Amino acid sequence: MSKTLAAILGGAAGVVALVGIIIFLIWFYLSHKKSVSRTSETGSSEPSQEGRPVGVELSIREARRFETEELSLATNNFSNKNLIGIGKFGEVYKGLLNDGMLVAIKKRVGAPSPEFVDEVRYLSPIQHRNLVTLLGYCQESNLQFLVYEYIPNGSVSSHLYGPGRVSDGKLEFKLRLSIALGAAKGLAHLHSQSPRLLHKDFKTANVLVDENFIAKVADAGLLNFLRQVDVAGPSSLVTADEIFLAPEVKEFRRFSDKSDVFSFGVFLLELLHGQQATESPSPDSSQNLVEWVWIYHVIMKYSLWLHMHEHRWIVVCSYWRTF
Repeated sequence: MSKTLAAILGGAAGVVALVGIIIFLIWFYLSHKKSVSRTSETGSSEPSQEGRPVGVELSIREARRFETEELSLATNNFSNKNLIGIGKFGEVYKGLLNDGMLVAIKKRVGAPSPEFVDEVRYLSPIQHRNLVTLLGYCQESNLQFLVYEYIPNGSVSSHLYGPGRVSDGKLEFKLRLSIALGAAKGLAHLHSQSPRLLHKDFKTANVLVDENFIAKVADAGLLNFLRQVDVAGPSSLVTADEIFLAPEVKEFRRFSDKSDVFSFGVFLLELLHGQQATESPSPDSSQNLVEWVWIYHVIMKYSLWLHMHEHRWIVVCSYWRTF
């Protein structure tokens, strides 16, 4: 084996080992959480919908019903100065309520429906230190609004490779590990619900950080609002998100807790490598980051197998030379 190949395999081994260690820690945490108040595995493509208390008032924390006028005042009549993003649900505005609370308001065109209200009532009581809280909703004038708590420090993606990145996009490894563990705790809390709640759109852009860089998973269950929508967002967003989707989701649209974990793995790759998973890890490589890691993962397994069975190959080759 040449020195170059050895160096490549060594570097790949380091990456795979690092990712493996973190995934093991996360998997241990997820497994521990699963032992508490979990339902059995199902083969449904929509397991988060089964047994949902539709139309039932929830006693933990009621979803607040906002008025359009209140949200308009909070955003200065939905001024472009308050526009902070555009997602699958629609435009996102920063707002200041009358009580002084900062909120993030998602707005889209949509006819009023009881299913929309039921979904909000189901999601809003689900609260955790590592989840962005859904505060309430509004349905008026053929418009639908979702009101979330405002997280001031933006998304993990903006700090890694976006225009708002800090320290030239370089986060200390200790901080990245803390973000990874926090995001895992948030995702585990969703999966611990009975029935379990699937995120379905877990990615770096949907993990926010507050002023103390505490990770908060955003938009949990947001795709449930878009079940009847043909186009969930701008085509560029859909294309960029494809890389976070597990193979069974791409082919069969079959979501599960395992597909969320696959998305979490891609999130870890971006967090550790510091670049988008759709990009190539090096100028002379044609693979994206996920393909690159997968190829070297296979190479490492194959190399390990060869090492373990080296004596057998020597015997086979020696025997072949006799012919």
